[in-house]
Amino acid sequence: MTEGSNLSPSRRISTTGDVEVSTYLGIASAQKGTESESEQPSGTIDEGVLIVDFGSQYSRLIARRVRELKVYCEIVAPDASWEQVSHTNPRGVILSGGPASVYDDEAPLAPPWVYERNIPVLGICYGMQVLAHQLGGRVIPGQRREYGHAVLYQNIPDSVIFANLPPALPVWMSQGDQIEQLPPGFASLGYTDNSPIAVMGNDSKIFGLQFHPEVVHTEQGKAFLENFLYRVCGCKPTWTSSNFVNRAVDSIAEQVGDGKVICALSGGVDSTVTATLVHQAIGNQLTCIFVNNGLLRREESERVLGVLGRNLQLNLVHVNAEERFLGRLTGVIDPEEKRKRVGEEFIRVFEEAASELEGTEFLAQGTLYPDVIESRTSENKAASRIKTHHNVGGLPSNMKLRLVEPLRYLFKDEVRDVGLALGLPPEMVNRQPFPGPGLSIRIIGDVTKEKLEILRACDWIVMDEIKGANLYDQLWQSFAVLTDSRSVGVMGDFRTYRHVVAIRAVNSEDAMTADWVRLPYEVLAKISNRIVNEVPEVNRVVYDITAKPPGTIEWE
Repeated sequence: MTEGSNLSPSRRISTTGDVEVSTYLGIASAQKGTESESEQPSGTIDEGVLIVDFGSQYSRLIARRVRELKVYCEIVAPDASWEQVSHTNPRGVILSGGPASVYDDEAPLAPPWVYERNIPVLGICYGMQVLAHQLGGRVIPGQRREYGHAVLYQNIPDSVIFANLPPALPVWMSQGDQIEQLPPGFASLGYTDNSPIAVMGNDSKIFGLQFHPEVVHTEQGKAFLENFLYRVCGCKPTWTSSNFVNRAVDSIAEQVGDGKVICALSGGVDSTVTATLVHQAIGNQLTCIFVNNGLLRREESERVLGVLGRNLQLNLVHVNAEERFLGRLTGVIDPEEKRKRVGEEFIRVFEEAASELEGTEFLAQGTLYPDVIESRTSENKAASRIKTHHNVGGLPSNMKLRLVEPLRYLFKDEVRDVGLALGLPPEMVNRQPFPGPGLSIRIIGDVTKEKLEILRACDWIVMDEIKGANLYDQLWQSFAVLTDSRSVGVMGDFRTYRHVVAIRAVNSEDAMTADWVRLPYEVLAKISNRIVNEVPEVNRVVYDITAKPPGTIEWE
């Protein structure tokens, strides 16, 4: 099909380049600057739970478990002020684990409002030790560390935190410190062989768990969280997709008012859901922009525009900016720099497109919670930066448009649920994620047109065989990576020295953790055989069997 065909209405803009931005699922926010957390989200939540993140690898997992129980939650930094978090109407606070010890000089502690607001509190691992330390107890290094499985026994069976749980149950420990002396008013509610105080609580609805209820190794851990949320905090299971849609639409309408919005529409589920939400909120005040940045997969532009045209009645503008983006990436090897340049160039393209649409003040994009978390913004200072997502840390400091990010605090599976609630077809909702920087971060080293064509050919074969084996909908992501290695081979009795391509297939729930997929050998064999026979520049194919962590899903 020709570019822009079958789209009603459709318009083409000639620019020197294009930029693509993803979309979020969350509460709408309006900001200027590089970090969209700089202003509070418009509107408030009926009720929620705050997770104070002390740098634990499991903090995001706590959030997932809370959301699975249909209770809204947000992860906040230990230095977050009450003014920054009060919009959630918190019914409870969870203090996460973390790598520090409370007696370290700069150990992170709970902010004062946690105790001043008379809100129920649950401390997990380090969070429990923070409670003991700040409330007058004493924490000491344990005589021996406790990592792995343990058996938890109840001291006080009628405690609300143990409701509907057996007298003894397996739990997962990961700690080296212990509570030697309880704070005044607290009692030991449970113990393990190595931790005399493995569960503590008082009459003020403050509890501590030395183990991790959020991990699957604590088989009945979800019951502890359920008891805390429902029985202690009095939360109700109201965080549903339909409720979110209603709240997000109202919030977007309140934020934008009579203003105009452009939406970065890539065709992925995040941007599609964002565009649909914004369109429901403000109608024809929205113009969507699809950018071909030259970093897309084979036939991506034509297929995306076709799907969008068949399913969404939106005002859609197509911008072709291949040369512009490739120019910005010339000679760039560092993956962080790639992400930042792509992010900045997207914004410049959108600003230029907005200048042709009089009165446009806002940019809607589909950033998700994992993007915010991994980019290490001011919302999550305790977390390490894993990589700068192009639509978060990659945004320029002097951008002119204000951001509308309705998905900012949602995980990917929640976005898909919202998409279904909006009535979007499965082919759009279940599309495998594709990174905003596109193939630039699937080429190790510098990005050139030649390398892009090699990778497109390999990726096409991977997707063709995955779909042919009816595996596409069973996988989170599957793709090819053009490595910066070359290897010696032999083809037709001649020596070759060509590129090495890696294949990656993973499953995940939220992109924060992932495991490699045990693809059938016959599928891997077909992929490898086709690549080395159909792509002349490649003579070796390898399969990536690394989980996240320690790896990430993308290679860069």
